[in-house]
Amino acid sequence: MEHKTVTLDQAIQRGDTTITEVQLRKPKAGEMRGLNMADVLQMDVNALTKLLPRITDLTEKEVGDMDPADLLKAGVVVVGFLMGSQQEAYLTA
Repeated sequence: MEHKTVTLDQAIQRGDTTITEVQLRKPKAGEMRGLNMADVLQMDVNALTKLLPRITDLTEKEVGDMDPADLLKAGVVVVGFLMGSQQEAYLTA
């Protein structure tokens, strides 16, 4: 299973633990259930707030409290997962 790590600009505090990195795993179809694929690809905040807790160790509240720059970084990783290698190669050519 594919994983990528995002280093956070603004750490997330969980009790005594400070989270400075978040590991995202490529979502499976079931983890996309109930989400609009177009919304996820457009990095819609509501869609990411629902998807990220399914593919990270973060809670929905922690995702909602993320710095916008960190949410954007995580969204870019998610879109990369969903694009597949052919589309990614086309976009980077």
